[in-house]
Amino acid sequence: MQDIRITNISKAYGDKQVLNRISKEFPSGETTVIMGASGCGKTTLLRILLGLEMPDNGEVIGMPEKVSVLFQEDRLCEDASAYENIALVLERKRTRAQKDAQRRKIEQEAAQVGITAEDLTQNVMELSGGMRRRIALLRALLYEADCVVLDEPFKGLDAATKQIVMQYVKEKVTGRTTFLVTHEQAEVDFFGGNFWNLSLENEK
Repeated sequence: MQDIRITNISKAYGDKQVLNRISKEFPSGETTVIMGASGCGKTTLLRILLGLEMPDNGEVIGMPEKVSVLFQEDRLCEDASAYENIALVLERKRTRAQKDAQRRKIEQEAAQVGITAEDLTQNVMELSGGMRRRIALLRALLYEADCVVLDEPFKGLDAATKQIVMQYVKEKVTGRTTFLVTHEQAEVDFFGGNFWNLSLENEK
């Protein structure tokens, strides 16, 4: 895996300049925590990295083909169970033994973030906002991608649950190139590594 590099990225919406000639290199296999004031372009930058938006100027080099994403919205399939939502990103199993092994795997992973086997059988519309967020996060992390993009992954979680989930995320993204957007200093301190204040970068 190569490093990901952005060069002279600019993006405006009408008269509002959101990103102003941003350049940075993101080390392969490491987590970069991106922070900044509301409206400074954090989500816009992620969308440009993912190819969901085109910059007005500049280029992105080195983004791998397999990328896993957690958006600010959970984006769950609302007519499916929590288990089915997670299994969507996993290889389809054909034999009974394979299916049973996959179910055990998902149940074990879910248990680490406080989701029970019974919770997994529920339609996601029946779950609380915090549980829905954890299901969306599990789906993103269990997909075997080279790069993980997490946009405010811990929003809506109570303090105790958040600590547990943060530890789980830290373990699951180890060795994968990861972008984690937050506005919480405590999350920056927890993940350490590469910290980037996009607000300050835009002011250069």
